[in-house]
Amino acid sequence: MENAATAATAARTVPAVIVAIDGPSGTGKSSTSRAVAEQMGLSYLDTGAQYRAMTWWMVHNGVDVSDPAAVAAVVDKPEIVSGTDPSAPTITVDGVDVSGPIRTPEVTAKVSAVSAVPEVRARITGLQRALAAAAAQGIVVEGRDIGTTVLPDADLKVFLTASPEARAARRSGELKGADVHTTREALIKRDAADSTRKASPLAKAGDAVEVDTTELTLLQVIECVVTLVEEKRAAK
Repeated sequence: MENAATAATAARTVPAVIVAIDGPSGTGKSSTSRAVAEQMGLSYLDTGAQYRAMTWWMVHNGVDVSDPAAVAAVVDKPEIVSGTDPSAPTITVDGVDVSGPIRTPEVTAKVSAVSAVPEVRARITGLQRALAAAAAQGIVVEGRDIGTTVLPDADLKVFLTASPEARAARRSGELKGADVHTTREALIKRDAADSTRKASPLAKAGDAVEVDTTELTLLQVIECVVTLVEEKRAAK
């Protein structure tokens, strides 16, 4: 009992730290964020899954996602709930587990259009800020506008980058044999859409630490970010 109490006291004395990890697809963002959260005892939030969940709901309910007004009109209807355990993150819409369905090519092709609607971003941003505020020990939040818009006061901001070729190779591996050239073109198209949208575009925060993962292994990237988190935590 004494050991348990000591551990609990130690956990309470560790300063909470909020980490924002941004960057385009294929930079190792999700794998890095989850691993860092697990190693540092932090909660974890994949914000991209929330936008995918919103997109899945729109498609599932026959909403024309090419019509921003139609999307905006129903943005408050779906109940999106994100589990923040890094060892087993979950995402549900209206009580239904959608962790698989939100990764389909159809959702992937339409998520940029849905994400660009300001009302969607406002709704999802509110969910993200509430989860970050509720994370007692701190949280790693990954996305595309976390350091710039969602959590501009985050303790640590990291922006992951990689060459289009490296990103395409990684994503093709994740998709089990997808054509690398086609994947590269899709990533570049997604980057352009996310970087030029009017509402919270993909961008590096001015005070973010940029990490180019092109020539790094996943373990090296994780080690780099863990070191940055430890430094911020020690400074608090």
